[in-house]
Amino acid sequence: MGINALQAARAYQVASQTADAPVEKNAASLPDFGKMVGEIVGGVVDSGRGADAAATAAVAGRADIVDVVTAISETEMALETLVSVRDKVISAYEEIMRMPI
Repeated sequence: MGINALQAARAYQVASQTADAPVEKNAASLPDFGKMVGEIVGGVVDSGRGADAAATAAVAGRADIVDVVTAISETEMALETLVSVRDKVISAYEEIMRMPI
């Protein structure tokens, strides 16, 4: 599971709504970042398991090779997206750490 356009639009909507709200309301209405990251990582893991299952089924003769290639491609894109987001988070953290206090 990668980050698709619908998830990005929902995140943008939540961000725009919370930016206009008073600070007291923001803390209660913000989604839990750790939970969101956990769900995304879980989706990538599930995608990998699906690709493994498709490959196993193809070896057993129960699946078409096109299905295997599609499942592997989806998993690869989800993993690349996850790595890209991780790199951006690390870059932002490093930039914050370089800021003078």
